[in-house]
Amino acid sequence: MSRRTPVSSVSDSSTGAAPGSDGGQEKQKMLLSQETGHFSLVRALHLADLITELNGFCGVMSVFSSMRYCLGDSHEYGAIWAALAFMPFGLFFDFMDGKVARWRRKSSLMGQELDSLADLISFGVSPAAAAFALGIRTPVDHLILAFFVLCGLTRLARFNVTVAVLPKDKTGKSRYFEGTPIPTTLSIASIMAYWVSQGWILDDLPLGLVAEGTPFEFHPIALLFAVSGCLMVSKTIKIPKP
Repeated sequence: MSRRTPVSSVSDSSTGAAPGSDGGQEKQKMLLSQETGHFSLVRALHLADLITELNGFCGVMSVFSSMRYCLGDSHEYGAIWAALAFMPFGLFFDFMDGKVARWRRKSSLMGQELDSLADLISFGVSPAAAAFALGIRTPVDHLILAFFVLCGLTRLARFNVTVAVLPKDKTGKSRYFEGTPIPTTLSIASIMAYWVSQGWILDDLPLGLVAEGTPFEFHPIALLFAVSGCLMVSKTIKIPKP
């Protein structure tokens, strides 16, 4: 859920900055265009960008924790609890990077892209990996989870393309999201956390297995991910921005 709209696309009436007046953005462009300098990319990152990287870090650690659970004792829940816990930490950093960018009055196209990529890992790939670890593992389940991740990818790409033309409020922020923001997938993560607390995992997943023993067997509970994916790419659903 990218909140970091480039300053060049809209004016910021709260700071009095005119379009294109962000010196930090121009400096970043200059550093990124340099042909020499091994650390020019690092020097081009703003503080908000580093916070966004922490969002991505939480997503990656969540995926690794899900993988660790798959490799260990299925009755030891420490790794899967860690996988689920990293997701809300990712949301915290996703919230803070926008706050810091507005506080420092520095934003950039690179920051916007970093934000979307980190969100895809933390709120798209990591919930799907946790679902796989908990037992949603049939070939049809894989297709459903892949659909979910691709919907998140498409939703974030659409946001980056349309953010400049969506209606703005007086501060220059978009008034609403088209489709549900990708961090809303944390609602599914909270449901999975409840499953773990009740021991409803692997062979004991809620609603069981349909068409067992056939190539089309799948867990009906996986349809939660399909519904979430459809809501993310919806054009008619408009969620007011906080």
